[in-house]
Amino acid sequence: MNRIAKNLILPALALLAAVACSKYETVAGDPMNTKIYTLDNGLKVFMTVNKEQPRIQTYIAVRVGGKDDPSETTGLAHYLEHLMFKGTPNYGTQDYEAEKPLLDQIADTYEEYRKLTDPAERKAMYHKIDSLSQEASKLAIPNEYDKMMSMIGARGTNAWTSYDQTVYTEDIPSNQIENWAKVQADRFRSMVIRGFHTELEAVYEEYNRSLTSDSRKIFEALQASLYPNHPYGKQTVIGTQEHLKNPSIYNIKKQFETYYRPNNVAICASGDFDPDNFVKIIKKYFGDWEPNENLPVFECKPEEPITQPVVKNVLGLESEMLAIGWRVPGAADLANTAVMEIASRILSNGQAGLFDLDITQKQKALYVSAGSESMADYGMFLAMGMPKQGQTLEDLASLCIEEVGKLSSGEFDEALIASTINNIKLEKMHQLESNSARANAFVDAFTNRIEWKDAANEIERYGKVTKDDIVAFAKNFLAPESCAIVYKRQGVDPDIKKIEAPEITPIATNRDKKSAFLEEVQNSKVKDIEPVFVDFSKDMSSFELCDGVNVLYKHNDINDIATVRFIFNKGIEEDPALQTAMDYIPYLGTPEMSAEQIAVKLYGLACEFGLSSADHTSTIRLSGLSENIPEAMRVLEDLILNAVPDEDILAGVKADTFKSRMDSKSSQMPCFQALQSYLFRGPEYIARTTLSNERLSALTTEELLSKVRDLFSKGHEILYYGPDSKEKVKEMLLANHKVGDNPEKLEEKYTPLQLTPSNKVVLANYDSKQFYYVQYSDRGEKFDPAARADINLYNEYFGGSMNGIVFQEMRESKALAYSANAYLSEPGNLETDYMFYAFIGSQNDKLKAAVEGFDAIINDMPRSEDAFKVAKDAVLNRMRTQRTVGMRVLDSYRTCRRLGLDEPLDKAVFEKIGEASLDDLVATQQKWVKDRTYSYALLGDLNDVDVKYLSTLGPVQIVSLEDIFGY
Repeated sequence: MNRIAKNLILPALALLAAVACSKYETVAGDPMNTKIYTLDNGLKVFMTVNKEQPRIQTYIAVRVGGKDDPSETTGLAHYLEHLMFKGTPNYGTQDYEAEKPLLDQIADTYEEYRKLTDPAERKAMYHKIDSLSQEASKLAIPNEYDKMMSMIGARGTNAWTSYDQTVYTEDIPSNQIENWAKVQADRFRSMVIRGFHTELEAVYEEYNRSLTSDSRKIFEALQASLYPNHPYGKQTVIGTQEHLKNPSIYNIKKQFETYYRPNNVAICASGDFDPDNFVKIIKKYFGDWEPNENLPVFECKPEEPITQPVVKNVLGLESEMLAIGWRVPGAADLANTAVMEIASRILSNGQAGLFDLDITQKQKALYVSAGSESMADYGMFLAMGMPKQGQTLEDLASLCIEEVGKLSSGEFDEALIASTINNIKLEKMHQLESNSARANAFVDAFTNRIEWKDAANEIERYGKVTKDDIVAFAKNFLAPESCAIVYKRQGVDPDIKKIEAPEITPIATNRDKKSAFLEEVQNSKVKDIEPVFVDFSKDMSSFELCDGVNVLYKHNDINDIATVRFIFNKGIEEDPALQTAMDYIPYLGTPEMSAEQIAVKLYGLACEFGLSSADHTSTIRLSGLSENIPEAMRVLEDLILNAVPDEDILAGVKADTFKSRMDSKSSQMPCFQALQSYLFRGPEYIARTTLSNERLSALTTEELLSKVRDLFSKGHEILYYGPDSKEKVKEMLLANHKVGDNPEKLEEKYTPLQLTPSNKVVLANYDSKQFYYVQYSDRGEKFDPAARADINLYNEYFGGSMNGIVFQEMRESKALAYSANAYLSEPGNLETDYMFYAFIGSQNDKLKAAVEGFDAIINDMPRSEDAFKVAKDAVLNRMRTQRTVGMRVLDSYRTCRRLGLDEPLDKAVFEKIGEASLDDLVATQQKWVKDRTYSYALLGDLNDVDVKYLSTLGPVQIVSLEDIFGY
C-alpha cells in the first residue's frame, strides 16, 4: 500500500471504528432493533434496518409547527416548509452574491407592503415586488433540490407541517446516502428564501381549497372548543387569511434560525443500510451544524375543565355530519394514551365494537366511528357520524354519547380487550413491513418527547390495560358534560372569502442552467445497485385446486400474516346489483351464528374480510393471522352460502344507499369522479353499471343473496400470500373453500374508454371557489411493448415529479395551479387503449390562463438537455432499486397475462432508457401527444368560471348531477 493511499484510508478507518465503538442507545425486545445515535451538537439519529429492498425511507423531523407561529403571523411554519425546497447559497442560484441584494430588497418591500391598507398603494407595492422577483428569478435556478433528489432516484419528495412538527421526507436508494446527506445538510443550515411570491400563491391556493373543506371546519371548531387557551384552538397551521395576505420574510428567517438547529431535529431512517456507515456520513455533513443553546420553551396557560358541553354549528355544502370531542392528556402520558387507544377500539373497530354492533349493525346511523388523536400537549378522543335520512344530528349525538357512556359504566365484554390487543399486534406486524411506518414511529416519539425505551414497549403497555383502567379513564375524561359537539349542517357559509389571485408575471425557469453544487452531485460516483427483475418461475407458483379454480401462490417469509383473495370474472357491468348484494351480506347472520356473533368471532381471530365488485370482477378478500385463516374462511363462506334473509335489514341498506347517493352529490370530489366516469365511459356505461332508484327499490332479499352464492358456482382465481407452504395451502383450501360442481369458466372482459375523434366540452355545476378540470384523449391505439420505455421516460420528464415540466410551468413559474398533472397511460390489457390525461385544480379566476398555459406545454413541450438527463437518471435509479415483492408479485403476474406477456418488460425498459436521447423523447412527444383531440370536462361554479372561453375548446354540453351519477 503506498503512502498516499494510507494517508487517505487510515483516517477514514479510524473514524469508522470510532463510530462502531460508540454506544448506541438500544432497547431490549425492540422489534425494530432500533439504534439511536446522538451527535455532539444534539442531532438525534434513529435507525432501523430492513433489507427487503435496497432503499431507505428518511424523515427529517423538526420540533416546530403551527403552535409555535407568532400570533401576528400565523401560518409561518407551513410557509417555511414550502420555502425549504428553494435552495441555498450553493444551489438554486447561478450567482448568489448578485442575487442576494435583490432577495433582501424583496424582503424589505414585503415589510412595507404589510403596513399598507389602501388597495391602490398595496397594488402598486405588489407590482414592485413582482418586478424585483422577475429580476431575481433571472439569477435563480428553480427546482434544483427536486432535480438532485430525482437524479439520485429518490421517491416521495415532500414535507408536511402540523401543530407540533415539520417533517421532510425522502425515500432514497441505499447507495445514495452521501449525496442525500450532503444536500440535506446544506439546506438545513443555510436555506435561502427565493421564488417567494409564486410560492406564496401556491399557499393561497392551498388555503382557498381548504375553504370548501367541511372536515377542516369541523376540526377547527372542535379544537377551538377544546383548547381555547392553546394554539391548538386559537390558530390554525395554514394561518389566517389576513396573515397570508401580509407575510413577513423577516419572521420566517427568524423562525428558521431559531428552530432549525440540530438539538431540535431528528433524522429518522429505515431500510437497507449499515448504521455505522450511516452515522459516519451524518457526522461528516451535519457534525459542525451549530446548535441553539437557547431553544424557546413552549408555555401556555393550562386549560380549564369543561363542565358543560360546548356546542357549535358550522355550514358547508357537503352532507350533514357530527363530531364530538373530549380533551384528553397529550401523547407523552403513555399510560392514558394506551388506555385511550384500546377504549376507542372497543367503541369502534370496524367489526365488533360498541358502535359497530349497537349502531352500525342495527342500522341506527348511516355511519359512525370513534378514534383518538394524540398531540404533544393535549389529545382528543373523537366520535363522528353521519345521520340516516330523517335522523337529526342531535339524535345521532345522543346515540353516540350513550355508547361512549358504556365505557364508564363497564357495559362491554372484557374479552374485547384481549381481542383488541391481538388486532393491534397484527397491525404492528403490518407496520414492520413498511419502512415508512417504521421511520414514522421515530418521528412521533421524537416530536412528542417520548423516550424510545417507552415507545418501543408500546405493546407491553397495551397488554397491561384492564377493564378497570378503561372505566376509570372514561369517568375521568369522557363524561357527557365535558365534550365539545360540532354539528356540520348543510348550507352556504357566509364567512367564506376567497383570497383573490394577484397579478404575477411568470418567473424565469432557467431550465438549462445548473449550479456547481448540482454538477458535483450529478457527477459523483456511487457503486451501482444492480436491478432485480421479478421472475415468475422463481418468485411465485400456481396450481389448479380443481377444475375451473386456479391458485396463484406467493410465500410470505416476513411475518405470520396471510391474505387470500377470491377473484371472479363477473362484475357490475354484468350485474349492477352485485355491489348492493356485497353491501347487504355483512349485516346478516346464519342459522348457527348471528351477525353480532360472526363479527365478534372474526375480531377475536384477528381476521377481517371484504366484499367488492368492479366493472368485470368481484372479489372476496380475507386476511389476518395465518393460523386462524382456516377457521375464518369457514365462518365467512358459511355466511355467504347460508345467510339468513332479513327484510328489515334490506330496507335499511336501501335507505342508506339512497342517503349516500344524495350525500355524494353534495361533495365536490365524488361529483368530479362521477363526471370523469361520464366523460371517459359515456352515459351508456353509467346506465349499464348503475341501479336506478326504482330498480334498487325493487330488489328482493333472495335475489341479492343468490347473486353472491352464484359466484361460487363460477370458475375463479385464488391469490394466496402467506407463510404456509404451497402444499398446506392447497390442503387448507380443499378443506375449507366451497366450490360448486363443474364451475362455469368465466373469461376476463374489459371495457374501453370512449374515443375522442373531435373536441368536446362537458360541464357540471358545483358551487365552489375552485374548479376541477380534466382533458383526456383516446385515439384507439393498442398496446405496443416497444413503446413502454419511451412513454415511461416521457411521463417522468413531463409530469412525473416536482422536477417535471408541468410542476415547473404551472406552479413554480406561473402560479396557475396548486395541483396539476399529466401523463400518457398504458392499456391494462390487449383490448383497451392508450389514453392521455391532464388535470388542473385551481381557483375560478385562473381558468383561462391555466388551460391555455397547459395547452401550450402539452403541444409544444419545452426541451432541456439537463432536465432530460435528470429525468433519465431518476427513472434508471428508481428501477435499480425497485423490487416486486409480496402480493405485488401475483398482481404483476396477472397484469402481464392480460397484456399477453410472459414476464414484465422492466429489463427491456431499463436497457432502452439507458440508451435514450432527448431527440428520442421529443419524437415520443410528437408521435404520442402533440395535436391530439380531446374531451374536456370541468366541475365548478358555472356562474363564476369563464364558460364562454370553454366554448372555444369545442361544443359545450352541460350535464346535471343526475346525468353523471345515473340516479
